[in-house]
Amino acid sequence: MDADFIELDGVEKVFDVRRRAGFLRRERHQVRAVDGISFRVPRGEMVGYIGPNGAGKSTTIKMLTGILTPSGGRLRVAGIDPSRERTRLAHRIGVVFGQRTTLWWDLPLKDSYRLMHRMYRIPDSRFRENLDRCVELLDLAELLDVPVRQLSLGQRMRGDIAAALLHDPEVLYLDEPTIGLDVVSKAKVRRFLRDLNAERATTVLLTTHDLTDIEQLCKRVMVIDHGRLMYDGALAGLHEVGESERTLVVDLERELPPIEPSPEFAVRVVKVAGPRQWLAFPASASAAPLVARIAADYPLVDLSVREPDIEAVIARMYETGAAAPGIGGTDVGAAPGSRSGG
Repeated sequence: MDADFIELDGVEKVFDVRRRAGFLRRERHQVRAVDGISFRVPRGEMVGYIGPNGAGKSTTIKMLTGILTPSGGRLRVAGIDPSRERTRLAHRIGVVFGQRTTLWWDLPLKDSYRLMHRMYRIPDSRFRENLDRCVELLDLAELLDVPVRQLSLGQRMRGDIAAALLHDPEVLYLDEPTIGLDVVSKAKVRRFLRDLNAERATTVLLTTHDLTDIEQLCKRVMVIDHGRLMYDGALAGLHEVGESERTLVVDLERELPPIEPSPEFAVRVVKVAGPRQWLAFPASASAAPLVARIAADYPLVDLSVREPDIEAVIARMYETGAAAPGIGGTDVGAAPGSRSGG
């Protein structure tokens, strides 16, 4: 069970929708949100599950939690069929759904936690230990008496993460856990999740549009688009398959001709606007040697690195007909089909 803690075999989810076909007539269409996905997640692994909006990410997570029933295929979490034993599974999983909160809107944050204490029947000592740890590491002490409706998005996200962990779940599903957070808060959440995984071997499935979350937390990433699994492997391998590029934005002391570092860096100048220049380089390459060379050869004032957009990476995979080896049922070169959901 440890090797196949989460297992999906040919899982599908099809929705029937009705679309207007005339003044008084509607036609029924089938929308295939998830299309034959298969993968395994061992116990204790942190996996990034990414893709553009409408790719099927949220639909997959809803099936993993038992909210939705698969239209086909086989799905198990810790040996449990989520749709058949949802209540039993609920005690073993924690979920944070991006823009939706599990907290009580008009109650202070601490009252939501007390309700969860009773709902999950958490032993008092364990509840106090988990709550104290979450409050300290997620910086929630000053928010405990604040009604949830008065919290900012970033504060509520931290509160939701704590709520999802009070009952010691074995699996944690996170949908955009750093959305709305400032740089300092993002760092705290990422450090908290790393420690959680290391100390308690909590299995984490993370969906996000922030590739920095993936780079700092996950050794493995899966890409889904149009309901199909397009890639399953290391993030560096994803960039190689999609031939993605990062952008180095360089501010010089004065306007100069386009920067020309050594050919070994495989860099191209994308844009020049006065003293600012935009340089593209392979996403799988380190920026450090390039930055060092530019700093040594040019009057540098400031610089920043922009990560590739995941939608652009996937679009490039479609254009080139590329797919990771070993991913079955992924006709990347085919015309995309209907999709629905996240």
